[in-house]
Amino acid sequence: MVRTAKSLFVAIALGSLFAGTAVAEEKLAIYPADVNLTSANDFQSFVLQRTLPDGVTLDVTSNAKLSIADPKIAKLEGNIVRPLADGTTELVATEGGATLKIPVYVKGAQAAQPISFKLDVVPALTKAGCNSGSCHGASRGKDGFRLSLFGFDPDGDYDRITRELPGRRLNLAVCEDSLLLQKAAGQVDHTGGDLMDPDGKLYQSVLKWVEMGAPKDSDKVAKPVSIEIMPSRVVLGGPNATQQLVVRAHYSDGTDRDITDLAILMSNNDNSVSVDETGKATSKQRGEAFVLARFDAFAVTNQVLVVPTQPFQPKKESGGNYIDDLITTKLNKLRIEPSEICTDEEFLRRVSIDIVGQMPTPEEYAKFLADKRPDKRKHFVDELLSRKEFAEIWVMNFAEVLQIRSSNQVSPKATLLFFNWLGERIAAGDPLDETFYDLLTSTGGTFRSPGANFYQNERDKLKIAENVAQVFLGMRIQCAQCHNHPFDRWTMDDYYSFASFFSQIGRKPGEDRQENIIFNSGGGEVKHPVGGRVMKPKFLGGETANTAGRDRREVVAEWITSKENPYFATNLANRIWAHYFGRGIVEPVDDVRISNPPSNPELLDALAGKLIEYDYDLKKFVRDICTSNAYQRSSKPNDSNRLDESNFARGNVRRVKAEILLDCISQVTDTEDDFSRLPKGARAITIPDGRTSTYFLTTFGRAKRETVCACESLTDPTLSQALHMLNGDTTNSKIQQGKLVEKMLKEGKKPEEIIESLYVRCLSRKPTEEERKRLGTALAEAKDDAQKRVVLEDIFWALLNSKEFVFNH
Repeated sequence: MVRTAKSLFVAIALGSLFAGTAVAEEKLAIYPADVNLTSANDFQSFVLQRTLPDGVTLDVTSNAKLSIADPKIAKLEGNIVRPLADGTTELVATEGGATLKIPVYVKGAQAAQPISFKLDVVPALTKAGCNSGSCHGASRGKDGFRLSLFGFDPDGDYDRITRELPGRRLNLAVCEDSLLLQKAAGQVDHTGGDLMDPDGKLYQSVLKWVEMGAPKDSDKVAKPVSIEIMPSRVVLGGPNATQQLVVRAHYSDGTDRDITDLAILMSNNDNSVSVDETGKATSKQRGEAFVLARFDAFAVTNQVLVVPTQPFQPKKESGGNYIDDLITTKLNKLRIEPSEICTDEEFLRRVSIDIVGQMPTPEEYAKFLADKRPDKRKHFVDELLSRKEFAEIWVMNFAEVLQIRSSNQVSPKATLLFFNWLGERIAAGDPLDETFYDLLTSTGGTFRSPGANFYQNERDKLKIAENVAQVFLGMRIQCAQCHNHPFDRWTMDDYYSFASFFSQIGRKPGEDRQENIIFNSGGGEVKHPVGGRVMKPKFLGGETANTAGRDRREVVAEWITSKENPYFATNLANRIWAHYFGRGIVEPVDDVRISNPPSNPELLDALAGKLIEYDYDLKKFVRDICTSNAYQRSSKPNDSNRLDESNFARGNVRRVKAEILLDCISQVTDTEDDFSRLPKGARAITIPDGRTSTYFLTTFGRAKRETVCACESLTDPTLSQALHMLNGDTTNSKIQQGKLVEKMLKEGKKPEEIIESLYVRCLSRKPTEEERKRLGTALAEAKDDAQKRVVLEDIFWALLNSKEFVFNH
């Protein structure tokens, strides 16, 4: 079943997977590949798409010569096929000298399908926006009328429409006078305005249902089981190109239905591609977008690329690894040229900050630049990976999302033990899947089994389930607590079934009043809020679990860390990637959903595969990343990649995290920090408690670890940060405290040598000739050694306040 879930993940969550090479010849295709009509009022729209040799696609439906082979079976109305009589025929399309035929199956053409409340009325209300969160789908409804959000509870909606205020919302005698219709059409005062055109399909569907007597659907009514959006491959050339999209639903009775006019359609990047309510996508500026189609409890996306029409020669990079092959393939599709490889100085600083959270020392700088080996960057990466600071950075990163902090439930001692336990596992090189399995299944005292503290700061079983999904699977399933997720596949059933894995966590005090004992209570269930059903434990996107006689946490931990789990490896790979590139392949890293697909799904899949292949060895995986050409690219943009941030065509300029920045300031000023409950000189990244902070760390966005959200650690620059660096006590006081300039002057170093040394310490480069001239002018105005020291310290202060120091580039 896990394999099935994986294939579903690849097919749906990763979106369309484009071929890696340009199309060699023109190709004509029809979407969908067949037409199935099952009633007199059924229909199916279609589109013809031509793919040019350079990969650009054209919607040529309006240019084609169209016909039905047997006009007695079906007829054409533009690009819509409608039934006439039962039988089988073909749709024939000729365009550009090519002819295509697809089968048309008609059954039940003599009888109209009756309007269904669940299949027609609820979708009509959803499409019109009546049950959206800003309207009657709000938790308390709107203007005295409440509907379930996006129709997740159709039975409840039926009762509210037909049973509440009898005779007011529906008028079965004069159907057009039903308040439900009059309000939607704006014929009477309505806060939401005009939502339905009286001549349109949405209004007419609701009206016909009322004319039928507003019947309730039988239990045998078909249910949607999946939806698809077509064409699957869209590459638009230049601005203002268009492509009509078709959305089709498949039902439990084996039928399908054109729902293009009922599905909610939206683009996640309107700057590149917009889509209107009819499904027509229009290109704007170069880039990519994912068009989301939502219907019932289902959501799917379709990737649409917008490329320039100028000739483009695909680039081939030398060296690199599988990462570069996949990124180059994507850049060639977008016709984006990558930036050049960064200089040795830029690489040295970037990789040192990223891997060990420190600036390269002047000695490391001189040694690295003097090294003439062609593979010296790989050797330096290996050196950094062997240092203890590498593990310390990842303990800090994981401690943020595992909420390692003291509280009323977790004592400072337990917090320290939890932090140290995690640090020992990572420093020892334990596989990440084993480490997190042990954490999820931790049982016993929170002192003797520190991983059990994960279940202490948060004790609500629903919130624990949400945290586990977000931390270990990268999914925010919170929306499904109250309604089916509007932008993902998760339903309320999925949410409460997953929460059932954590409903039997027992807690009791230990002998030490600061210690608690976590155990399997063997009892406790989760009930669905609609109907009160007891929900059996069920894997997200998978099958119901067999938990008989077992701790449910062990069962779900086995599934989560399984090498075949489609979510765990991709989540970890994405989080690790984001640390080194400043953004994830899925961004935010803990918001994986169908409507937020990866920017490069093939790359994410390959990275996840490598992580599994390496048995979740963090060092091996990071080595692949930091030795890739993609990681080593310059942050200087070119004309083609200036506006692109998600395809890794250039290095991302990113502000250094709070703890690392403070450590770097202390390092280059030769000073020590003194943090609560830590020995003097300890690095900020080794602070175990999320509640321990300083003004500097708080100002620069250190995570408080109050939630598992990756958004808690902030790296966006603010005015407060700039003011503190300029006027606060961190930079200036550390310059005075470290007395670095004074020491170098006493050693007999010339001011020019000191300036060069300060540049190397702070920026890992020597000053340019222009900088030497300007700084030399300032030094020339100093009349004695005391004034020279002041000028040099001012230069030191200016370097620490420069963007080049505060940002990793």
